Amino acid sequence: MKKGNIAVLLSGRGSNFVAIVRASRAAGANFAVRLAISDRGDAAGLKKAARLGIPAHHVNPGDFPGKAAYEARLCELLESERIELVCLAGYMRLAGPVLLGRFPDRILNIHPALLPSFPGLDAQAQALRFGVKVSGCTVHFVDAGTDSGPIIAQKAVALRPGEGLEALKRRILRQEHRLYPQAISLFFAGRLQIDGHAVIIKA
Repeated sequence: MKKGNIAVLLSGRGSNFVAIVRASRAAGANFAVRLAISDRGDAAGLKKAARLGIPAHHVNPGDFPGKAAYEARLCELLESERIELVCLAGYMRLAGPVLLGRFPDRILNIHPALLPSFPGLDAQAQALRFGVKVSGCTVHFVDAGTDSGPIIAQKAVALRPGEGLEALKRRILRQEHRLYPQAISLFFAGRLQIDGHAVIIKA
């Protein structure tokens, strides 16, 4: 079976990156991780990529005159590895016109909340402050907005009485590690169809 080529863009620990790599190496997986890129040289995810044998690059945005030039370099790396799908995993930058234009409807993100509620930073803390009874995570296509692209899949996580922020983060993260590889697999199975701002999962 031919496997789809994916790259992961990350800025931090890389736990979702590791989960994606592990899923890609399971029997029957229809995708393979070919590349990891971080905008931060100190990202722990880069070291994890090295341990897993995944080619990894630090591309410092500060080395470029602007976002367009920075993203053009990202695209060079992505296209050199024939990447078909870009997965953002804790990547703390909004995708700009260059990246979106070169990979239309081929960029995914995972967010630790049930979108469209609580987009942006500190989503779990936002949910706790609001007093929700159920939070969770969302995989979505990336557009020019902040966590505003068409939603592919979600997993709910019910809050426990007296639960603190760190405990909630850990439980949501466990669901992220399951949900993201599932969404990637659906993409390469040809089962995701964008219809306006909705995603239809075909049988």
